[in-house]
Amino acid sequence: MYAVIETGGKQVKVSEGSEIYVEKLPGDKGDTVSFDNVLMVGGESTKIGNPYVDGASVEATIDKHGKQKKIIVFKYKAKKKYRRKQGHRQPYTKLTINKING
Repeated sequence: MYAVIETGGKQVKVSEGSEIYVEKLPGDKGDTVSFDNVLMVGGESTKIGNPYVDGASVEATIDKHGKQKKIIVFKYKAKKKYRRKQGHRQPYTKLTINKING
């Protein structure tokens, strides 16, 4: 059984037992998170929402919080002596999917 959920402005395909990385969510390590924005549930029969599937939810456990690798944002304008260098590390939350209700 699998589901497509919406979190952090993105759509993620999940199945029970899978580990996913999403935009940072509130909560501590070991807390349970429930996603109600389920776009599709698949398995023996497929349910597609309009836009969400009624009564469907996905439960997950927070494994850890962290930051991704640093990316360099470099702005430059030719012949104008304009240069700006900035680094950025995007925070994330690692989740383990426990149960798909739907």
